[in-house]
Amino acid sequence: MALVVAQEVPTSSSMAVPHGPAGVGKARRRMRAQLRDGGVPESVIDDAVLILSELLSNACKHGRPLGDSLAGDGDVRAAWRVDPRGRLVVEVTDGGGPTRPAPATPSVTAHGGRGLNIISALSDDWGVCDEVPGEVTVWVVVHEDVHDPDAVSCHRREDFAARVTAPPVARLTGLDFADVFEDLD
Repeated sequence: MALVVAQEVPTSSSMAVPHGPAGVGKARRRMRAQLRDGGVPESVIDDAVLILSELLSNACKHGRPLGDSLAGDGDVRAAWRVDPRGRLVVEVTDGGGPTRPAPATPSVTAHGGRGLNIISALSDDWGVCDEVPGEVTVWVVVHEDVHDPDAVSCHRREDFAARVTAPPVARLTGLDFADVFEDLD
């Protein structure tokens, strides 16, 4: 039998984050501190912080700042909350972009394009809300119940690598690493 001690988890937190890399670290540190103070398990906090980083990076790379600001001048909004059911939800809102957020299928050698796939692998659910004119919000349910210690052990970490990795190199046709090393002789 597990003893669960109820602690005060902030019901919500929201902050303006500069449109660009400058505010991402501050947002991560604030989220980590608030969730830790609220008694959220470290493994869930780690996932939430990674998800927040990915969402903010995507908002800065693919979205516009909120309002009429030019790229790099305005803000995006980051928010997280533990709802009454114990679900940890993270949201990032930007001014929208040319396309709707969707997971990509990057090549093995691509330098990016895996963010939403990582989010899919770490989260219980995610989606996009664009009902407010001039705003696009990507929301993520990081964990279904941060108050249930048994739910933490069921969090989808076991098969994470299988869900986000590329196919084994041996299955890639036309790729022979031996040829590259022969040129070095």
